[in-house]
Amino acid sequence: MGTDPASYRIRVKGQLGPEWSEWFGGMSISCDGTNETTLSGQVLDQAALYGILNKIQALGLPLLSVLRETLPSSEFLMPPT
Repeated sequence: MGTDPASYRIRVKGQLGPEWSEWFGGMSISCDGTNETTLSGQVLDQAALYGILNKIQALGLPLLSVLRETLPSSEFLMPPT
């Protein structure tokens, strides 16, 4: 119920460079020619997703879309322990 690992694609209005990736939890960042940025990658749970969305809000970037794709647990990359 919303706590499974998933891959997300988040689009915002404005431009962010790849140097923001670490601040956004390792999300991949790409910009297009229409002044939009896409953040994509794996998110551990809903709390982590809300953390990313809060950072987007803190930067004043308008949110355009959030797409979620559920990953089989075998495809989710767990951090080394």
